[in-house]
Amino acid sequence: MRDSCQPSSATTPTTAGDGAFAAFLFDMDGTLVDSIASANRVWRRWAAAHGLDPEAVLRTMHGVRAVETVRRLNVPGMDPEHEAHVLTLAEIDDVEGVVAIKGAKAFLHSLPTERWAIVTSAPRVLAIRRLEAAGIPKPRVLITADDIAHGKPAPDCFLLAARSLGVAASDCLVWEDAPAGIRAAEAAGAAVMVVSAAHAHPIETSHPVITDYDGVKAVLDESGLLRVQSLS
Repeated sequence: MRDSCQPSSATTPTTAGDGAFAAFLFDMDGTLVDSIASANRVWRRWAAAHGLDPEAVLRTMHGVRAVETVRRLNVPGMDPEHEAHVLTLAEIDDVEGVVAIKGAKAFLHSLPTERWAIVTSAPRVLAIRRLEAAGIPKPRVLITADDIAHGKPAPDCFLLAARSLGVAASDCLVWEDAPAGIRAAEAAGAAVMVVSAAHAHPIETSHPVITDYDGVKAVLDESGLLRVQSLS
């Protein structure tokens, strides 16, 4: 069972301001792109090849940089940078089943190009590969694992994205699906909308939740700020 769309008929029910935002910052995997089958296949094969429990690895790898997941595993003699590179190459080769989250393409196309960014824990080359596979437009601002020293749940990526758009992170709405990304957005001072499309079970969060983008639309208010309206 998946979560239902929860925005009000007027604006996104966030706690930041009155629900009007200077920009939207989107996570990629699980938020705009459903790549979970591909990622799980690659990480399962990698874990098995190293004698690790694949299911235990999968529980820790979503929403954060691959190199940080490998480091946390703390396998003696393993080079995290090398293994992260191996995993990235495997994920680039395997994009079968990588698709856009329902309604995401139309939602993004409705936004002014200078008012949104993608902020992902994937390396740039993998991010571009998955966006192309899913038919998602590449944004003017794309922040990847290559651009920051500290990945999610550190706020660095969202702070950099907001700065690149010329706005404050506290004036942004972050669209996320993973706990690490949600914590990063909170640490950056942004409001959060959780997208549950890639979740097999309801996600527990204090933030508003939508299943996908078919039930919402973005509008510019009279002051030129972005708001989210429910279509239900």
